Amino acid sequence: MSYSLAIIELFELLVPVIKIVVLVFAVILPMVAYSVWAERRVSAIIQDRVGPNRVGIPFTKIGLAGLGQPISDGLKFLLKEDFTPGHVNKLYFWLAPALTMVPAILTCAVLPFGSELFGEKMVVADLNVGPLFIFAIASLSVYGIVLAGWASNSKYPFLGGIRSTSQMISYEISLGLSLVPVLLIFGELNLSSIVEEQSKNGWLLLPLWGEGAIWNGGWDRFFLFFPALLAFIIFTTSIFAETNRLPFDLPECETELVAGYHTEYSSMKFALFFLGEYAAMIIGSGLIVTLFLGGWSLPFGWDAALMSLAGEPEHVPWWLGVIHISTFLAKVIAFIIFFIWVRWTLPRFRYDQLMKLGWVVFFELALLNIFITAGIIIWTRP
Repeated sequence: MSYSLAIIELFELLVPVIKIVVLVFAVILPMVAYSVWAERRVSAIIQDRVGPNRVGIPFTKIGLAGLGQPISDGLKFLLKEDFTPGHVNKLYFWLAPALTMVPAILTCAVLPFGSELFGEKMVVADLNVGPLFIFAIASLSVYGIVLAGWASNSKYPFLGGIRSTSQMISYEISLGLSLVPVLLIFGELNLSSIVEEQSKNGWLLLPLWGEGAIWNGGWDRFFLFFPALLAFIIFTTSIFAETNRLPFDLPECETELVAGYHTEYSSMKFALFFLGEYAAMIIGSGLIVTLFLGGWSLPFGWDAALMSLAGEPEHVPWWLGVIHISTFLAKVIAFIIFFIWVRWTLPRFRYDQLMKLGWVVFFELALLNIFITAGIIIWTRP
């Protein structure tokens, strides 16, 4: 009996480890690498260029549309000389890239990337304070950028670090405030529960089935759609600012600061900054999808229909679990392409415009949106 209990306990310990290894090394890191490839290909299409299209299967003429380019770039970073300038503060100079990369990876622990697979919930840590955990950990990445700017002992990285600090402070306020109406609507801080609610009663931005549908008496969801849409716009724009993506890329503005906070970096330390930016973009896309677009759930009540087709078992069938994971990844990839499209379409803000948008426009709108949402909830719900 004790032997069986020991096996069960060992299995329960191994499951989170397996989830972490698969999520980080089989999903996040490959997505980061191929997000860079997608960025280069999409930007080439927008600018009427070719982009990377040669690197494919080694020693053959099969290019595979350049899909081998990220592997080639990764090997280049690994083999490149890791040069540390003599004038830098070496301890913090080495610490900064890790402080940028690690928080971006940690935040994926609370994102539900699927419903169930073989009876296991597809989330590493099913916390009841998921959004707060993401904000708390993601905000640490600014320390890496600031340390990189300060430790480089160079004016361009220093200016990039200072810009990043003020930008993060400005947009984290509107980012947090824009999320409050969403949490008021769901009355929940558990991201898995929020997705399950949207699966049953319509996505927050698509309330067209279940009890959330207007023809089923879901008038509150109809009126709440408008503050939810405003929250979505503010939240998405703030994610752009938090991840230093254009038009908010003032901390690494090439036309003014060479490369900003990572000007003095090379080899794998530079690669960690690069990976951190794209990992933050992926996690930001995942959070937007989870809160506003139903996460892993299928639209129009198809989840309930497929469960009925399977005979409504106690656990989600494995094939439906795979469909849910694929649905979540498809939504995230669509948002990544949106991030890329915006970067290569819009011009960069001036610094005064960036600050004005954060403090004068988004801060007030996000605060007003909380009162509007609370008023609608009091008015429409008994």
